[in-house]
Amino acid sequence: MSGRVVPALLLTLCLTVTSVQSQGSSQDAFIIQYLERRLAQMEERLNQCEQNTVSATQKTYDLSSEMRGYMGTINVLRSEVRSQVDSVTVRVERVERELEYLENKIPTQSDIEMEEALLEQQIKAAELDQLKKKAKIKVENDCSTALSQIKSLKIVKKAGDTYGSWFKDPSEGSAKVYLLSGIRNITLLEYVSLQSFTERITTPPAKVVQLPFPWQGTGHVAYNGFLYYHKADTPNQILKVDLLNGTVVDGTLIPGAGRLPVYSLNPNTYLDLAVDELGLWVIHADPEYGGNLVIAKLDKGTLALEYTWDTQCKSHDAEGAFLICGTLYVVYNTHYGGRSTIQCLYDIHDSIHSDESPVMFFPKRYTSHSSIHYHPRDKQLYAWDDGYQTIYKVETRSNDQVTAE
Repeated sequence: MSGRVVPALLLTLCLTVTSVQSQGSSQDAFIIQYLERRLAQMEERLNQCEQNTVSATQKTYDLSSEMRGYMGTINVLRSEVRSQVDSVTVRVERVERELEYLENKIPTQSDIEMEEALLEQQIKAAELDQLKKKAKIKVENDCSTALSQIKSLKIVKKAGDTYGSWFKDPSEGSAKVYLLSGIRNITLLEYVSLQSFTERITTPPAKVVQLPFPWQGTGHVAYNGFLYYHKADTPNQILKVDLLNGTVVDGTLIPGAGRLPVYSLNPNTYLDLAVDELGLWVIHADPEYGGNLVIAKLDKGTLALEYTWDTQCKSHDAEGAFLICGTLYVVYNTHYGGRSTIQCLYDIHDSIHSDESPVMFFPKRYTSHSSIHYHPRDKQLYAWDDGYQTIYKVETRSNDQVTAE
């Protein structure tokens, strides 16, 4: 019996050991799976932490760059403020010195009274001198001719750009014709006569005159062999150029001119020169006078300003103007081109008044002018009409008698 028990015990022990081993393997697998899940979770969290760290690092770098930009701006502003403070300090010191100087130089009451009396004498002398100049213009140039109507139209030629200027030299014995195409250039064409200008093939050929400086606008004139024009890139400088050799003879600045186009329909012309029976003139618009036109008499030799007149004629909707015997006639039109009319005039002799004169119409031609020049010997207007060189014959009156010139 003992022989049977032992094998049985061995069998039972083997079965028990096998069961225990089976249970141990199952627990180990569970633990391993658990550890793997935990490791995966930790790895995921580490990846998320790494991404958050990279994002935070980038934001920190961007913020640092932005702060560096702000610091640069602050440094620039600090330098500007320091410079302004230094400038204000210098100005304050200068004002203090000037105040101290003025305190030491304040005149006594008797000195003030003497200076006021002297100033009053100077003002009276200046007024008397201006009256003498105005009277001199009247006396030395007995000119009573006034415009009655614009009688006829003749289209001479089509040459050059849409904008330009052409005219004859009105001096005695001169028949030369000059053409200046465009609103800015440095050359002009000189023709020996009007007939030569009108020929298809000019004989002799036109002379090309090279100017020392370019012109601006269309308000040029020729007078006694000299060209007078507005120098380009200057607000109010007029040059006098000898047309024989193309050299500058003289120049002058027109006070108050150049801030406004002389005619609103010709926005590139700021100074319009003109010649009539009394001599050389310049027309410009003054913004301080409501944009009205101002005329100034110039000495043709020295370009000295002899006298100025503020007129009631508006520059708005004006396209040009000319003078006859010291009377300004302003030509108006529309922005789209129409029939030109003379609606305002100003007489320096105060013998013709704008409100007493009827509106004068140009011959029927619905267009616009970029320049209009009066020739006192021919009694004609030389106009640039959208690229056409046009002549208007005028009718004048004298002592209430109309005479066809």
